[in-house]
Order: sequence, then structure tokens, then C-alpha cells
Amino acid sequence: MSPAPVELSIIVVTHNVLALLRTCLASIYASDFADHCEVFVVDNGTDESLAMVASEFPSANRILGSPHIGFAAGNNLALAQASGRYILLLNPDTQLPPTALSQLHAVMEAHPHWGIVGPKLIRADGSLDLACRRSFPTPWNALMKASGLARRFPASRITAGYNLTYLDPDACYPIDAVVGAFMFIRRAALAKSGPLDDTFFMYGEDLDLCYRVKQAGWQVWYWPAVAVRHMKGESTRQRPGRMTFEFFRSMHVFYAKHQAPRNPRILNALVIVAIWLFCIAAMLRVWTQHGARRAPRFSAL
Repeated sequence: MSPAPVELSIIVVTHNVLALLRTCLASIYASDFADHCEVFVVDNGTDESLAMVASEFPSANRILGSPHIGFAAGNNLALAQASGRYILLLNPDTQLPPTALSQLHAVMEAHPHWGIVGPKLIRADGSLDLACRRSFPTPWNALMKASGLARRFPASRITAGYNLTYLDPDACYPIDAVVGAFMFIRRAALAKSGPLDDTFFMYGEDLDLCYRVKQAGWQVWYWPAVAVRHMKGESTRQRPGRMTFEFFRSMHVFYAKHQAPRNPRILNALVIVAIWLFCIAAMLRVWTQHGARRAPRFSAL
């Protein structure tokens, strides 16, 4: 008798956050949907995470990655082995409520035109993780965010177009993109869009995937009836310089891939120059905060 098909493949890419990974995996296996899941842990760090997983969560599939391959490539290692009808990309710094997976599975089953759904993400201080519902970045909304006008006028559609702070965080609606910390994806949509683009080392791969899923004719939705705890930024704090650089590099890659081909050359030049000027300013802040001895070293990707 052949085994029952897997409904949900959960992929967790981790980097030196063993304690958070343990909590995340415990919440997965305590879920009311755990019997319908397969779990992959991809270790891109240098701690003892895989040994902990082998000891405490032996049914999880363990994949040894590398600190040099990045988040998108780490997920792709597991995607190549995953067999679920749905895929969940999940950060190790998240903690799931017991019914989160079954609720989102039921929502996707009820809406066959949805390609990706994301829940409300709540940060450690109780605030909304603004990245959990976004528009695609454009020169205008990037300028509004970088200038601080989006934060100053959060209720304005003109200034707050990227993080959608003018919308009710407790309502459900279609959006451009959810965040890679929690992406519940229909396999059929992923088959049309293709896997994550590993040109993105960290940041931007979630925007890019949502963009391609929507291009393939699927919808992306925000579903706040499920709220997930997100201890955001624990991995990235370990390498502040490198992650700052990768944040701005991802902006460049996304713009060059999806927006530059339809914009005039002069606008493209201005946008790219602006991205790297903001990057330089941010890197100087990192240098000041962490000292010259901890300044970033830009190793090859």
C-alpha cells in the first residue's frame, strides 16, 4: 500500500539560531496539521543546529547548506526534494499557533485561484511586521519610504504605498507580496513561476517570487485571521554589514529584472544611483555603530 500523499512541505532555512529553530520546530510538530506535513531543515550556519534536529526532531529531513549560498538557494535545495501539494517557506524565528497550518490549508483549498497566502506577522514587541503585506517596490514608494514620509503619513495612499499602512491590518485582501518569513504557496503556482531566484542572496527573493506568481495568473492574498509570532532579524544581526549590503543589492536586482526594461534610461540611471547612495549612507551607519573592526567585508556571493 503506497503512503498517503503529503499535503504540505515545510521548509526552514536556518543560520546560527539554534534556540529559535527549536521553538519553531516544536510549534510545527504541535500543530493540528502536523500529520499531513513533511519538514525540511536547511542549515546555512555553522552551529549545531542539524545535530539538535537529529536528536529532538528525527522525522525532519536535514540538509546541509552553506553560509555562502544564501536564503533563496537554501530553500531551493529543499524544494528539489519536497513532495507536498503546498509549500510553506518558514523562517526559524517564527512560532506557529496550533491551528495556523490547518486554517491556511483550508483557505487555499477554498480559493483555487490563490497562488500564495500570508498571515499577519506579529513582532516580539506586539507590533505588526509591516513586511507581511506589501506592494511591489517602485521608484516612488521607495522614495516615500526612504525619505521617512511613509512613516510620517501612514494613512496616506500617496506616501504609504509600499507597506500599505493605510489598510486595515485585520482585513483580508489581495496584495502584491507577502514576506519570505512565511509564504504558503500552491505547488501548481510554483510550477508555473519556477523556484526562487538565487541571484538574490538575502531579501528580495520573496518579492520576486510573488511577482512571477502573479505574472503566471495567480493571486497573492493577506489573511490576518491567522497571526504568527515573528522574532524578526535574529540571523541578520549576526552580519549587519553584509546584510545591509545585500538589502540594497536586492533592490538593484529586483528593479533591473522587473522594472528597468519598461522605463526610460534616464530614470533607470537615477534609480540605480539612488539605491547605491542610500546603501553607502546605510553602510556608514553600520560602520559607526559597530566600529571599524566589525566593518563589513564583501565576500564573493
